[in-house]
Amino acid sequence: MTQQISQGAGDATTAPARPGSSLERLYDGPMRDYPLYSRALLAVVIVMLGLVTKILWPWRIEDGHKLWDDERGRVLIMNHQSMLDPVVVVVSLWFHHRRVRCIYKSEFDTSPIVRWLFAHAGGIPVARGTADMRAIRRAQHAVERGEYVLIYPEGTRVKSDDQKVEIHKGFSLIARLAKAPVQPIAIVGARDITPKGRHLKRLGRVYLRAGDCIEFKDLGVTSRKGQAEAMERRAMGAVFDMVDALRREHPGKM
Repeated sequence: MTQQISQGAGDATTAPARPGSSLERLYDGPMRDYPLYSRALLAVVIVMLGLVTKILWPWRIEDGHKLWDDERGRVLIMNHQSMLDPVVVVVSLWFHHRRVRCIYKSEFDTSPIVRWLFAHAGGIPVARGTADMRAIRRAQHAVERGEYVLIYPEGTRVKSDDQKVEIHKGFSLIARLAKAPVQPIAIVGARDITPKGRHLKRLGRVYLRAGDCIEFKDLGVTSRKGQAEAMERRAMGAVFDMVDALRREHPGKM
């Protein structure tokens, strides 16, 4: 897989929610304080998605205890293959009483319905290609409250190993500001659900693995810039190492 390190790609196409609006309050506030109807809706959706995806694409997270045995807030990063990826993580952690906020590109907010749904699910929009410090601070504060923030540093779904990928650096900044660990997760098999050039979904088993939390204090680097670069290398290296290991253990899964 070809990798490039960059700050971001693409342009923001969606205006942010109005200051003081209900959506802004959801972006900024703790998920435990969301309105009852919002929490109830999320619970129903998660249960339904869990049942459907378990039947169609049987999945489980190996070493999942590493995700939920430790209650500290953290930044989760993983490779991105399909729209199933965040569903699996959010569903698994919800059933273990951990709340996950997904960072997603603000282009999805062109639809008011999607914007409303993502906000009530705890999503935090980010304007790609910009220094979106509002999104960074929102994620930082979420982690400080003990919530999990899920980020896909590849920035887009990767459909083939030769696809050019830009690794976005924001995850290490969020973790450093929040004084929190970064935890890598890997997934294989989700790319097979919708093969390149096809629209029909395939059935098949999907495999995930959770890695150990990576702490800044264990990187052996003291400068801010050095810490950021070391975290980016080690955390993404751990993701790709687990992807390679899962592929070896489950031949034919991509």
